[in-house]
Amino acid sequence: MIFSPSSVQARAGEQIRFKVRNVGEINHEFVLATAEANQKHSIEMQKNPDMEHDDPNAIRVASGKTGEMLWKFTNTGGFEFACLIPGHREAGMIGLAAVN
Repeated sequence: MIFSPSSVQARAGEQIRFKVRNVGEINHEFVLATAEANQKHSIEMQKNPDMEHDDPNAIRVASGKTGEMLWKFTNTGGFEFACLIPGHREAGMIGLAAVN
């Protein structure tokens, strides 16, 4: 359970199209936020693992499928992308986004 690449770099104001291909056998998510926000959301996902997302910074990708998310970085700093399905982030499905 990994993201490849595990890190991205962007400039403030840059827009990036994330193409997420799930080559695994189970569903996964791609949630882009601060580490603190993802940690908080991860705790909520443990309580409700079937939670549906309708957030512009998150997509769920079924096994064998590809999803896309278009994101404009407006703030500088360090962010993370992670799969917040219970156990996935803890198993290594986490990456870093550096924005300057």
